[in-house]
Order: sequence, then C-alpha cells, then structure tokens
Amino acid sequence: MSRVASLCAFALTLAPAVSAETRQIDAHEHGTGSLNIAIEDNLVVMEFEAPGHDIVGFEYEATSDEDRAKIEQAVAALASPLALFAPSEAARCTVTEARASLLTDQEHHDEDGRDAHDKDEDHHEDEHAHDEGEDHHEDEHAHDEGEDHHEDEHAHDEDQDSSHTAFEAAYRLTCDNPEKLTRLELPYFQSFPNAEKLVVQVATDAGAHAFEADRDAPTVDLRGTH
Repeated sequence: MSRVASLCAFALTLAPAVSAETRQIDAHEHGTGSLNIAIEDNLVVMEFEAPGHDIVGFEYEATSDEDRAKIEQAVAALASPLALFAPSEAARCTVTEARASLLTDQEHHDEDGRDAHDKDEDHHEDEHAHDEGEDHHEDEHAHDEGEDHHEDEHAHDEDQDSSHTAFEAAYRLTCDNPEKLTRLELPYFQSFPNAEKLVVQVATDAGAHAFEADRDAPTVDLRGTH
C-alpha cells in the first residue's frame, strides 16, 4: 500500500460516527482550523479539525437546548463537505463517505476502566470505615463533605473556564477527472463566522504541500500538487 493510500485509510479512522466522544484535546488556537488532504488517483480523503469556539462560538459543555441545537446543526453542516470545502467543478468530485463529531476533554478517565475501578474501591472502603462505628468522626465527616462540596463547585467552574472542545470530520471523495482538481474553494469561512484561518496540508505521490487560507483569501491553489 502506498504512503498516500495509507494516509487515506488512516484519515477515515480519525472521525467516529456522529456522536459526542470524550478524550483529551490538545491546546489549540481559536480561529485556526486544520484540513489535511490525501489525493491518490481519483480518491480524495480529507481530515478536518477546528476548535469548538470556531464552529459554535463556545467550548463549555452544552447544557441548554439552544447550545445542544447549535452543536447538532454544526455536526450536520460539517457532514456536508462540498458545501464547505469545494473542489474544482471540472474535477467532478462526489462524496462517498462523510463523518463528523464533537470531541471534548472533560471527564477523560476511562483508560482501561482503571479509574472507574479505583472509584468503586474507594467507595467500598468508605462504607467499610463507616460500618466500623466510628461515630466520633461523623461531625468531622459532615464538615469535610461541606468543604468538598465547595471545592467541587470551584473545580467545576475552573473546568468550564479551561475546557476545550473541537469538531472533527473525515471525508472520502471520488473524482471523475482528478487531473482537473486544481483549486479548493472554502465556503467554510462563510458558514462559520468565528473561523479565521485554515491550515491546509496536501499529500500526493508528488510529495507534501502546506498552505494557509483565511476568510480574505478563501482559496487553495492545488496546481502542481499532483
């Protein structure tokens, strides 16, 4: 399998079925998204990622119906790549697969189920200590619970302030005339007003190429890349 074909296969594993997934999100720059493109023969694979701020205007956990609706609308929009990342019409490209999802770094404690197991053990230990009848610690325990409650509220506020979310998508396109794939228009910027810049990387048998596009210059020139 060629390097480009390997990248194409890998890119399709990056975005899961459309649903919220919990994982660690690396620090990212508001206003800047990324679009990785692999082209081989008539196959084009794209992998997209952008901060939640760029797509829906916030990165906290959605709790209101309004915020949830914004996320659903954004995921639906990202699942229509030709309306956001439009190849040259002459290339006659069609979408054969599109996936989009919201990723968040909150409550990421599911590695091998160890954290959940540790919490269960701690819970049983607390029950055991309580059953031993150490009544003289009850007042201290209630006081500690009150302190823990305030600490939890504070931690929750800090989590909301420092939380990061990102939208991710992966697409597979086939093009009848791949040799005419010379431009990529980016209506993406019109769809998402908070998006300012898109870092585009293109991999082909001819090598790797890097571009930057923004809302003032929403076009990528693909001539010479394949």
